Amino acid sequence: MPKKIRYYKPSKQVEIARKRIRFLFREAEGVFKDNSKQADKYVKTARKLSMKFKIKLSSQLKRKFCKHCHIFLMPGINSRIRIHKHRVIYYCDKCKNFTRVPIK
Repeated sequence: MPKKIRYYKPSKQVEIARKRIRFLFREAEGVFKDNSKQADKYVKTARKLSMKFKIKLSSQLKRKFCKHCHIFLMPGINSRIRIHKHRVIYYCDKCKNFTRVPIK
């Protein structure tokens, strides 16, 4: 079986994409109070950028949106965070799904 060829984007483009992803998450936090749908759009755009440029999101950024419905999560407003049996559990109020993250 032949080797799979992987094409990578130029490093300057990847660095610009990283900065834009961080910017989009900051903007999502800022605009969430006024317009939650706009914050969700920012998160979807950031996810698309990370997939296009093959950039792994940091664990802090991964916890800021729902893995199932891809909305921006704001604790106490549209999500709940609980600690149970050495895990942090993030509940999404929109899709009623949850994500478990082990505590080290």
